[in-house]
Amino acid sequence: MLKKYSQLFLSALIISDSLVILFSWIGAYYVRFHSGWIPLTHGIPSFQHYQNLLIPVWILFLFNFKVVGLYQPLRGKSPWVDYYNIIKADTISVLILSALLFFYREESFSRVVVGIFWMMVTFLLVASHMIIRNFLSMLRRRGKNLRFVLIAGAGDLGKEVAERIDLHPEMGFKIIGFLSTHSNKVGQRIRGYPVLGVLDDVSKCIKTHGVDKLFITLPMRSQDHFERVLFNLGEESVDIKVVPDLMQYMSLSGGVDDFDGLPLINLSESPLYGWNMVFKRATDLVVSLSALILTSPLMILIALLIKLESQGPVFFMQERVGLDRKGFKMYKFRSMKMEAESQTGPVWTQENDDRRTRLGVWLRKTSLDELPQLFNVFAGDMSLVGPRPERPMFVEDFKKSVPHYMLRLKMKAGITGWAQVNGWRGNTSLEKRIEHDLYYIRNWSWFFDVKILIQTLWNGLINRHAY
Repeated sequence: MLKKYSQLFLSALIISDSLVILFSWIGAYYVRFHSGWIPLTHGIPSFQHYQNLLIPVWILFLFNFKVVGLYQPLRGKSPWVDYYNIIKADTISVLILSALLFFYREESFSRVVVGIFWMMVTFLLVASHMIIRNFLSMLRRRGKNLRFVLIAGAGDLGKEVAERIDLHPEMGFKIIGFLSTHSNKVGQRIRGYPVLGVLDDVSKCIKTHGVDKLFITLPMRSQDHFERVLFNLGEESVDIKVVPDLMQYMSLSGGVDDFDGLPLINLSESPLYGWNMVFKRATDLVVSLSALILTSPLMILIALLIKLESQGPVFFMQERVGLDRKGFKMYKFRSMKMEAESQTGPVWTQENDDRRTRLGVWLRKTSLDELPQLFNVFAGDMSLVGPRPERPMFVEDFKKSVPHYMLRLKMKAGITGWAQVNGWRGNTSLEKRIEHDLYYIRNWSWFFDVKILIQTLWNGLINRHAY
């Protein structure tokens, strides 16, 4: 019955998306040629030419939606993954459409129409999927459209799975109970759910309670129990999910890949690959170039003030460690006296540090000394958002004393980051910075980057730990 409901919701989603695509294509034509908002340089082309493309456009978009996985089950997925896939599929489809229209010489189609169409279809699809998700979440919170879950394994891993399910009622999972490897646990309650039997009772429990999904949460040492569960399932049609007992070893972006039919479990992998890398790099290029143009008068003024105040170069270049332990020269406006580290050696700047120039105190307080790093971003050494880069000698020290420190190098270093917008910058807790950096890497998305950039500007560049 639940699979029938799933097919019903999927059909409704495809119909909704189809209507949005067709409406947006027609709407883009009328906005361009009949709204009066955009001046016309030539006559109004016949609507018939655009109408003839309705079916090809619809097929192209739905095909790409299928390719990016937009019509896989929504249950258990982050909504941001769904919205990201929409933007990715829309962008790919519009680029293909633009290329096809360029080579189609029988009629000339307006590029403005295509641009308006891309904006309309993206906005409306995100909005419609958001409404559908919220509607489904509301139903599930009210006890509708539920999937009944049985957890095979009553240990710590099983408890953690139950805890995660309880935290997300919008997913529509209802726990029926646990199965244990020990008969003396039968009848007890774990997190409020009963232990219904031992592992050998799995088939009976599935039939008795109408279980839709079985989570197997057995420790690595219980290989024989695992095999017994699978043997006792027989011909049951229940969905089976295995939660590997590897949580303590997973550091970044854990998941499962397919290698020619062989499942591979990822314990540590950067989230930046494929289109993720393309979108992040494109954002870095566009924003850094725009920022360089907008801030160039200010940067010229700062350079003149530095020259007027003290002798020495305007820019300060320092070796830093970036993505995959590759070194690069990071640029800053010079804010300290020449040969500032000749007496102290490599150290972090302290409050009331007398090595700073008078202008340098102000530059560091306002973070304006960081502006030249936009050149690093444009060149590809850094990103706008990411963990702050450290000097090689500090990296060598920290990797020995701070757990998981080197995982920061799975992501390109940034001008700002999740640690910085939460106040962990400068000479503050290194452990907290690492914690925030790893959270950022594990949960990276293009929208997360945008959120951090907005918070950086909203909270201001002045920080009490910037000295």
